[in-house]
Formats: sequence, C-alpha cells, structure tokens
Amino acid sequence: MKLRVRPLGVVLAIGLILSITLSGIAYATLGDRLLGRGSTGQEVNELQSKLAQLGYGVGPIDGKFGPKTEAAIRDFQSDRGLRVDGLAGTQTTTELMRLTSQSTNASGKAIGNKNIDANLLARCVNGEARGEPFEGQVAVAAVIINRMSDPAYPKTIADIIYQPQAFSSVDDGQINLPPSASALRAAEEAINGSDPSGGAEFFFNPAKTSNRYIRSRPTIKQIGNHIFTK
Repeated sequence: MKLRVRPLGVVLAIGLILSITLSGIAYATLGDRLLGRGSTGQEVNELQSKLAQLGYGVGPIDGKFGPKTEAAIRDFQSDRGLRVDGLAGTQTTTELMRLTSQSTNASGKAIGNKNIDANLLARCVNGEARGEPFEGQVAVAAVIINRMSDPAYPKTIADIIYQPQAFSSVDDGQINLPPSASALRAAEEAINGSDPSGGAEFFFNPAKTSNRYIRSRPTIKQIGNHIFTK
C-alpha cells in the first residue's frame, strides 16, 4: 500500500482552518449562530441576560435554551414586529443588542454608566415587597441598586436579580407578575437616588427566613416587615 503524503502547504492550510474554527467556538458571542430550543453555552447566557434586562421572564440565567427562553423570545419578537418563531436569529439578536446597548431609567434618561432596567427592578420590588409600606418598597429597590457598586456582585440589574437563590421572587415565579403602580414609583425613586435602606445590601423578613448568614449581618434599620442589613 502506498502512503500518500500531503504537501506542507495543504497541511498548514488545514491547520489554520481548524484553528480559526476552534477559536470561533471558544469565543462565540451572541449573534454568531442561530439559537433555539436545546442550544447551550455563553451565547445563550448572554441572550437570557439581555432578555431579562428588557423585562422578559426567562427564569434562571443558566446558559440553557429551554421553554421559558423560547417563550421570552416569542414575546420579544411579537412586541418588536419581528417574525415570531422562537429562534434567536440575526434580526432578533440585532434588535435585542440594539435595545440593550442603552442604559436608561424609567423616564428614558441616561444614568452614568449604570445599566438600570426600571421595569425589571419594579417587578422584583413587586415580588419581594408587595404589601409593604412605600418607603420599604423604595428601600428594597435601593438594596438591588446598591449591589451594583459592590465588586462582589454583577454589574447589571438583571444579573443581580437572577443570581441563583438571590431573591425568592425569582424562585417562586413572582418576578414575572406585572409590577404595581407603587412598585414602578418605588423603582423610579431608587433609580433617582433615594435610599431609605441606609446603604443596605441585604433585606429579610424575620418571620419568613431562618438563614443564619443573613441574620448575622449588621442591622441598619427595619421598615415594615423587612430588616435591612449591610
């Protein structure tokens, strides 16, 4: 049997193609490929984060394109007048990236370099502090914003809220309820600088949690049923 030896140029060309292909896989970003049910990876994680930033409920941001992510895509496509197919293709991801490139508050004004999604913040306030005094609702919103300035936390509202086990409203699905008018006002006040929590980064209802860690935090104040801690 005669062994065929490929010319050196062909070998180098094949190696270059493989290198480029593997690099594309390793550093893939949103928009590089069509995403749909069953897709996984950093691109899906980025897709979920951007959808959540715009107020679409995707559940946990886990890099797995499941039924909740597909439903959020369909809602987004319907709202933006795009073809509703539940897939994150070129048009959908381009529009998604365009909308999330702007950091605005509820009034549409830029807030420094902070990425504030007022609607998502209000939905979290609604889920965590519905029935609490208005001051307490503003304080809950302020806690979430305060975490943005702490290097121990992510830098966007969506990533902070959807951190695993960070907020009970995400775990029980209340984050997906429409925010009340009170929650929307509370989010707006906190975005504009109001902080009744006194700089807190945690809050809890002592009647509903037995978590030793959060109970061990230095108490700042209590508003309604919530204790706010540093």
